[in-house]
Order: sequence, then structure tokens, then C-alpha cells
Amino acid sequence: MRMGVDIGGTKTEAVAVADDGSVVRSVRLATGFGPEAVIASSIAAVGALLEATGRTVGDFSTIGVGIPGAVDAASGRVSHALNLGLEQLDLGDELGARLGTTVRVENDVNAAALGAFHLFDQPATASMSYLNLGTGLAAGLVLRGELWRGARGGAGEIGHILIDPAGPLDLDGQHGGLEVVTSGSGIARQWGRPGDNAVSAVLDAADSGDPHALDIRRRLYEGVAASVRILVLTVDVDLVVIGGGISGLGDRVMGGVREVIATWSAQSPFIHSLGLAERIRLLPAGAPVAALGAAHLGGISWPK
Repeated sequence: MRMGVDIGGTKTEAVAVADDGSVVRSVRLATGFGPEAVIASSIAAVGALLEATGRTVGDFSTIGVGIPGAVDAASGRVSHALNLGLEQLDLGDELGARLGTTVRVENDVNAAALGAFHLFDQPATASMSYLNLGTGLAAGLVLRGELWRGARGGAGEIGHILIDPAGPLDLDGQHGGLEVVTSGSGIARQWGRPGDNAVSAVLDAADSGDPHALDIRRRLYEGVAASVRILVLTVDVDLVVIGGGISGLGDRVMGGVREVIATWSAQSPFIHSLGLAERIRLLPAGAPVAALGAAHLGGISWPK
């Protein structure tokens, strides 16, 4: 068996994965804030999973962790996970010392990409991208069955690609980047009105004909479609799996995205030849892909 842990901003999920890739048990606990609290809640989640399965740490062949922030996968060090109160933390070493075994650590989007690859049962020679539409926007790449991080870990950070230099200002100081038009936080800043779910509010207002909401919705559809096109044109992946909180809105978002892609395909024989719409898959609701991917990290070798 393998164990995967997904440390999120509010919840930490631990899963036990059988040899056939199925999740046999999972537990969720609240995530702590700050270095010691994050470690404590992670250990508590592992302990709860061990109790639920009647196993010991030694019964698991691999233990992996997915976490937001900049992650040095070789050392297990996490940096700039600000929503967790972490500036620098040697998470792999700390958890490994307390559990008495090796613990692999990876960025949560990369872990989710690996989890989606296994969830969709892709062959070892296949390539896939996981596009996360959540508070932010980023992609993870699995090329021929292996995570691709790039020379400095920047592979998949497509949220910083500009698609409209005259568009809204993003937190990175650029106008019209993909993240500001397709992420929850970017849409909330564009909308500028109180409420817990800006994306749903914008879609509702657009359905009622609000001009400002219509502009934001158009940019959302075009931004997601552009993200898919960029991933296909740069690495020609077999599939683009879309997940994250915004993906949970289903056809309210994806229907518009497919319309944009259909328009492009009608205008350009080359874009039509790419079959963009046929490559898109929506992540099943509630699928624990980050934890599932983390469970498979032990089978990956890291460059020294």
C-alpha cells in the first residue's frame, strides 16, 4: 500500500492507496497554521489513517505529501506557503523524523497532476496536463508518465502568461495575465463586490445581463480556452484534465469554454486539426487527486 497526504489551506486529507491504484480509505482533518501546527495536523492525519486501516507506518511502501508553495522536491523543503503560515520549512525531514520513514514532498498542483494521470488510468507512454482553476491558476505536467518541473521548477506556471496587455492588473504586476482572468482571486478583484463566491456571483449577474459581469465571464471563458490551447501547442499533451474549485461549476464554465474553442476551430483549420475539445477532461467531483498523486511520489527519482 501507499499513503498520500494533501495539505490544503483548510483541510489535510490522507489516503491509503492499494496496489491496484484504488483509494481504500481516506481521512480529513483541519490544517494547522504555522510550521509546528502544519506538522502536527499532518501527523494527526497520518495517525488517523493508520488507525482507520489497522496498519502501521511500515506497512506502507511510500509516503508522499502535496502542499502549496514553492517546493524543492529533492530536499522536501517548502517555501512561501503563505496561506499556511510557512516561510521556510524542511517538511520532508521533519515528517520523516517523526514517522521514522522517508517522506517525499511535492507542490500540490504537481501532485494533483500525477494523481489525475493515475485516476484516468493513462498508459506509461502518455502525456497529460492538469489545469487547476482555483484561487490561483497553474498547471502540472506529466510527460511519458513522469512529472516535468522544468529547469527551475517553473514548468506549468502559465498563470503569468499575458493574453491581454490592456487587461486587468494582476498581483504579479502584469496586465491581462491568465491568472487574473481565470482564477477565483482574479475574478473577485475584477468584480470588486462583497461576497464569498465571486465566480458564481459573476455568472449569475452575467445571466441577468450585467455588462461588467458579461465582460468578466467572457474573459474567463477565453482564458480557460487559451490555457488549454497553450498546453497543447507547447507540449502537445494527450489530455488536459481540468480541476479546482471553478471546475466544480461544470457546464456553467465549460459550456462557454467549448464555444470559444469551437469558434477558433471554425476560423482556423490548424486549430481545428488540434482537436482541443476532444482532449479536455473534467475532474470528477471530490476526487482526491493531490493526495492520490502524493501517494505515487515514492516511485519517482529526483535529480541530485
